[in-house]
Amino acid sequence: MFSKEKFQDFLAKLNTGYTPYVLILVHIMIGAIWVYSSPRSNVAFVVFISSLLTLYGLNTNKIFKLSAGLILALVVMPVLGVRNIFYLEIMFQISVFAALSLGLNIVIGFAGLLDLGYVAFYAVGAYLWGFFGSQQFYAIPYAPGIQPSDLPFLLPGDMFYLFIFIAIIVAALTGILLGLPVLRLRGDYLAIVTLGFGEVIRVLANNLDKPWNLTNGPQGITPVQRPTMPQFAVDGFNNFFGGIIGHTVSKADVYNVFFYLLALLVIVTIIQVVSRLNDSKIGRAWTAIREDETAAIAMGIPLVQMKLAAFATGASFAGAMGVLMAASRTFVSPESFSFMQSIGVLTMVILGGTGSIPGVILGAATVTVLNLQILQGFSLYLSQLRQSDAVIPIINFAWKNLSTQLDPAKYQRLLFGAILILMMIFRPAGLIPAARRQRELAADDEE
Repeated sequence: MFSKEKFQDFLAKLNTGYTPYVLILVHIMIGAIWVYSSPRSNVAFVVFISSLLTLYGLNTNKIFKLSAGLILALVVMPVLGVRNIFYLEIMFQISVFAALSLGLNIVIGFAGLLDLGYVAFYAVGAYLWGFFGSQQFYAIPYAPGIQPSDLPFLLPGDMFYLFIFIAIIVAALTGILLGLPVLRLRGDYLAIVTLGFGEVIRVLANNLDKPWNLTNGPQGITPVQRPTMPQFAVDGFNNFFGGIIGHTVSKADVYNVFFYLLALLVIVTIIQVVSRLNDSKIGRAWTAIREDETAAIAMGIPLVQMKLAAFATGASFAGAMGVLMAASRTFVSPESFSFMQSIGVLTMVILGGTGSIPGVILGAATVTVLNLQILQGFSLYLSQLRQSDAVIPIINFAWKNLSTQLDPAKYQRLLFGAILILMMIFRPAGLIPAARRQRELAADDEE
């Protein structure tokens, strides 16, 4: 009989010698070749993207992991992404939500402060560049929809790079402003106040189109400028990868690759910052506050400063990604920053494992792929079946009579809720628990 001990022995054998290296390379090659030959296959993309999890989980040396990761991120993914630009969009979305999850993880996972309005800081960064990087400054005297189309832009598009850093500062200050009035609150009361703050930001963005048109209201701000893309960058990309891709790459495609690579750079920077903070005095102070505020104060930890630092640090990550998203989409709208977005990011943190850096990244990737790739892929497949004359065998039911209310994409919140319930029952520490949380669970099991 195949017992748990035998399964663990089998996994241990896979993790010794050259076996993990071979498994990783085979997984990457199968996924990459499959996606290259079938660029519209959802299954192929899931197999390919899961190779990153294999690379992380199996026991290999750091040089191999780093080399394989760089080749995957900087060579394989751009090539496959340009062949099907939707894959590159998914990777960009994963990077954005991974950054948001890492920021929220500081507030919730490290400091233990439940924040339900985190997406407000994301909106601050997006609207900051949306206002200064568009024609909106000169559209202030006009009501939404009647401003002339030939208004000048306030700033050149290359100011985008500077505004990433400005957004970090502005979002951090906004986080401090949120933190100041809620320092004495804990638990549910803190969650309610932060939820209200998030809704205030969204409502302001939705209604600040009068008496002065600052945000263009529900219509959003467009066009938002992108940084300049020199022609030599497009030509160079075509010279290096044009033969492999199989067609001439346009400037729009290179822009997608550019934003994907820039998002990766931001993610790597955030991971370095979070890792160093977690191992520093500040990280240990956050942990002490999370476990017991009274004991933390008795130990001499400055509670006010540490809480404000958590809010400011988490907010700064969201602000930077807001600028990146605004430039990538060339459009900013209040609907992009709803309460459900905050809940979505919170779901990613809980699913991956609160306090765990690789865990929240995996949580962001899982939820994003499930939402954008799998559920929408199933919905598209059902839509194609409805347009055919096919029937379900045995019961002889025509697919064209299937209600659109049964589309899987419409039940994403239900599915996420079910996933969270199952996680709380069977794996409460998340997919990749933090080391401290693993020790706590091990101690509980021994007792």
